Amino acid sequence: MPDLTNQTTQAALPQFVQLTLEGMDAEKFLQGQLTCDVTKLGLSYQAAAIGNLKGRIEFGIWIKKQAEQHFDIVISADCADALQAHLKKFGAFSKFETSTPIAIYPCVLDELPTFSHNEAHDTAEDIQAWMQASLAQGNYWIVAATQGEFQPQELRLHQRGGMDYDKGCYLGQEVIARIYFKSAPKAFLHYVSGTGSAPVAGEHLGKIQVVNAIATEEGNEFDFKALIVARPEHLIDSELVILDLPTALQADVARPK
Repeated sequence: MPDLTNQTTQAALPQFVQLTLEGMDAEKFLQGQLTCDVTKLGLSYQAAAIGNLKGRIEFGIWIKKQAEQHFDIVISADCADALQAHLKKFGAFSKFETSTPIAIYPCVLDELPTFSHNEAHDTAEDIQAWMQASLAQGNYWIVAATQGEFQPQELRLHQRGGMDYDKGCYLGQEVIARIYFKSAPKAFLHYVSGTGSAPVAGEHLGKIQVVNAIATEEGNEFDFKALIVARPEHLIDSELVILDLPTALQADVARPK
């Protein structure tokens, strides 16, 4: 069995925070920012994104509606300051308040990756289990190193309910809609395994870009599993092994004809 200690020090375990957005303009403001339809949110976390003007994901988030005009947003801790600055800039004339970020802990409940405020889940074992389940479910997480790197359709966000093409305007909507209605991403999300040290988020393996990766204990050498964005033909030429994503994420990323 390989010693994973060095890999653990190379790639720190992810940390997340939650902030609350609340006020009379909260829903209207978020509707003009997020890729998902905010009016359809409920008490379960929904993966979503805030794009930039190039149609790429600036902030990858999970969001739920806690109460009327009260929304909880989870984001990678290293993106929290940038998100707060973004909300302050674009929400300057909207009536809502944003809370100070607080720690929230990734965990697996009912075999699905989610988050909890229970500090009992603040363990390396829980985080590792969340990472493993997230990779298998296509539940990517955007960190500071990958802000602005990926188009949401490349990450199959539309296949996870995190995008709505009929909701109206939001940041990056024109570019995102153009790709959806007039073309399709040539590179898109895959779940793979490989041999060697686990790559870091944003790293390029030739023409393949890593979204997230985790070291595994399989085999007699360093191994890893990862979510990557790649063209299918580039995967054929690589040494990576393609693993199955959930059925909903195996569909063509292009708009159904």
